Amino acid sequence: MGYLRKTDDRLLFLPLGGSGEIGMNLNLYGHKGKWLMVDCGMSFADNYLPGVDLVFPDPEFIEDEQDDLVALVLTHGHEDHIGAVPYLWERFRCPVYATPFTAELVKGKLQEAGLIDEVPLHIVDAHEAINLDPFEVSYVPLAHSIAEGHGLAIKTSKGTIFHTGDWKLDDRPLIGPACPSPVLSKLGEEGVLALVGDSTNVFNPSESGSEAAVRESLVEIVRDMRNRVVITTFASNVARLETIGEVAKATGRRLVLLGRSMERVVRAAKETGYLLDFPNIVAEEDADYLPRDEVLIACTGCQGEPRAAIARIARDDHKHLQLSPDDNVIFSSKIIPGNELVLGQLFNQLAVKGVNVVTEKDAFVHVSGHPGREELAKMYEWTKPHTAIPVHGEARHLLRHAKLARELGVQHTLVPKNGDIIEIAEEGLRLIDEAPFGRLVLDGNEVVSYEDAAIADRRRAAHNGFVSVSVVLDDDGALAAEPLLAPLGLPRHDDVGFYDGLLDAVEAAIERMKSGTRDSDLHVEEAVRIGIRRFCRREIGKNPGVAVMIARRDQIDFR
Repeated sequence: MGYLRKTDDRLLFLPLGGSGEIGMNLNLYGHKGKWLMVDCGMSFADNYLPGVDLVFPDPEFIEDEQDDLVALVLTHGHEDHIGAVPYLWERFRCPVYATPFTAELVKGKLQEAGLIDEVPLHIVDAHEAINLDPFEVSYVPLAHSIAEGHGLAIKTSKGTIFHTGDWKLDDRPLIGPACPSPVLSKLGEEGVLALVGDSTNVFNPSESGSEAAVRESLVEIVRDMRNRVVITTFASNVARLETIGEVAKATGRRLVLLGRSMERVVRAAKETGYLLDFPNIVAEEDADYLPRDEVLIACTGCQGEPRAAIARIARDDHKHLQLSPDDNVIFSSKIIPGNELVLGQLFNQLAVKGVNVVTEKDAFVHVSGHPGREELAKMYEWTKPHTAIPVHGEARHLLRHAKLARELGVQHTLVPKNGDIIEIAEEGLRLIDEAPFGRLVLDGNEVVSYEDAAIADRRRAAHNGFVSVSVVLDDDGALAAEPLLAPLGLPRHDDVGFYDGLLDAVEAAIERMKSGTRDSDLHVEEAVRIGIRRFCRREIGKNPGVAVMIARRDQIDFR
């Protein structure tokens, strides 16, 4: 029996990712025994997860409820909304719905994962409602920093939820709708029981600004530049890519694309009717042969991702391109909170080469794809929601959004945490239960727990070093030969005196053991581990990871 019975008429909201954090969006709506999933995104790992690139929400709850999951509906194609689909879909195996451009991006991911023939991916006409009984879902086109950004009007027998997705208002959009007040006003007139909305930019008191204004500014900035110009931005921002193409044409420069994700997005955009007037692309291997004043390079890596094109160029690690003094790099993006340090290092790497670095703090080169408070106020004015649940933000964003909603006349607000099961009703919002939630990570090719022991060992080794020990024991459990040691990442690791001290610690640990306990490999392993760590803490102030390999003479074939 699932969590919801068919006779359960309650309308529930359950975030498993994206509440209390930016990224990893995964939201569930429950009603009459069924669940609807909205988005399935990822985030990028930080230094706490050495060797890991991607982080996902743990779908354990809905995995257990998969027989009652009617669909996964995707609002738009950003990685924090679709990036986990190829990694998690097999855990819940439901139909997936998306508009054409988003579907094209998802297809590419499914192709790489070998799932293209398994996943039932339905391409949606944004103007037609989808019947996913007991839910009726309608896409509401909204401006955002990607093609085909949408909110979702989710109609149920208890009322309509407006799930905004990521959005902004833009009176001069290059891709996407202008201010969609008639559509939103109609929703408000029909009645919105709850608005579940984007909180990312709630601390910005004004509107986010128009993409058209960024285009005008970039044309003027690049026109005044000499030598090569590199513009790095979010690959998924199709409007910005179109702008870069127009900048190239307006300034008489040849356009080069660097980065697989940028090439993938351009291909998907052209296949779905966007970027039809995009300039011809110069192959990256030819870029270095063009006159420097005639080149404009669009590349990935605006958040300092170490494997992205601009980071490799800064390290002189790109096989086709090197920058020279007086070349220019424009970061046409926002510095996402948490990335300041890595981006600062990247800016300095470029500056040392004599490259002119321009960021959003130096010139008008970017507008956000998320609503400031003025835009949020208009959204509430149009939709007139009875209740409000802020999502897509850290705790301080959600709290400020809830406060703003109350200031705008919304009587009932509730700030969720991942795992909160919230009942939405005319009487208000009520936390009724908690579901299991957590994090999964992509470690190599494996999706494992955020707290996987291998990652913990790697983290310990990164901070404290590592010691491998090999011991051979004779029939009575005494050492049959001198242990072999391989210290890694430790101060004094190549000091003979330190090595001898480690040897003494291993030998003393085994000699102190009672003879009966030496028969157990587990006991020997633990004694050696403790002995090494005590010695290292005393001598060098480190508590390293320790791997102990044990062989016994009666197990060794000497032939």
